[in-house]
Amino acid sequence: MFSLLEERILKCEGNSYKKLIRRIPLKIIKRIILFILMILILTGLLAVYAVKIEPYRLAVHDYELKKGPASIELKLVHISDIQVSEAYSEDRLGKLVDKINGQSPDIVVFTGDLYDNYASYHPEKKVEKALSDIQAKYGKYAVWGNRDYGGSAMRAYPGIIQNGGFKLLANESAIIRLPDGKKIGIGGLDDVLFGTPDYGLMESGELKNCDYKILLMHEPDAAERVPEKSADLILAGHSHGGQVKLPFFKMKTSLAKKFTDGFYSVNGMKLFVNTGIGTSHYPIRFLVPPEIDVFRISI
Repeated sequence: MFSLLEERILKCEGNSYKKLIRRIPLKIIKRIILFILMILILTGLLAVYAVKIEPYRLAVHDYELKKGPASIELKLVHISDIQVSEAYSEDRLGKLVDKINGQSPDIVVFTGDLYDNYASYHPEKKVEKALSDIQAKYGKYAVWGNRDYGGSAMRAYPGIIQNGGFKLLANESAIIRLPDGKKIGIGGLDDVLFGTPDYGLMESGELKNCDYKILLMHEPDAAERVPEKSADLILAGHSHGGQVKLPFFKMKTSLAKKFTDGFYSVNGMKLFVNTGIGTSHYPIRFLVPPEIDVFRISI
């Protein structure tokens, strides 16, 4: 009894559905199908772009910074988060080196994360060679990133960086004396997540008397812990700019949730966050291309 009733109801519903479909003009049905196909094609094209095109781009951004009556201009190149991996192999470093050297930098700084996962992928000789090919008049400086500690990288990172001609700063500093007598102070903090950063570094020793003070660190959100006006410029990385940037969505990571990319004012200091070179977790970038930042500093 019930099965017969259910069968009749279903038959009536099916007939009603067929009648409804017949009432929709064929032209509208075709437009709906075409719209769905266009959405699918566009999604596919965007996916290809995010995986195969944007991660291979390398944008160069120029910025001018001035402090007082300028008598000399320095060109500083900032790179971060190279994240050497199978997705960003050592064979791609040549393009990065050429782009950096093409800027004729006075100073080059690297704010951490040389490998993505050292334990699973760690070519060393080619990476050392690429780093050593980077040219800078007044030197090259680097700090620790969180991934430079993990996966056995902690033992290898100092040697690779130093063999590449970089001075590794872990709560340490370097003083650059310019021809006109002015002094540039560069301080580098240990990693926030796995190290023991000295946030008062820029207020110690000879750094206090430098004409321009630059602080290097990996995780940008920790810049709020740096004493007020103790540096002129803070350079950081870690965020990757989220790797994917959409109007309604942006990936964020620990200690890079507040400061993700570009310039910020923190405790009376300029903070700049570099969005990195390589990728992490997922080998994709969308509207956040790999970047090299060039600062023309007049002092």
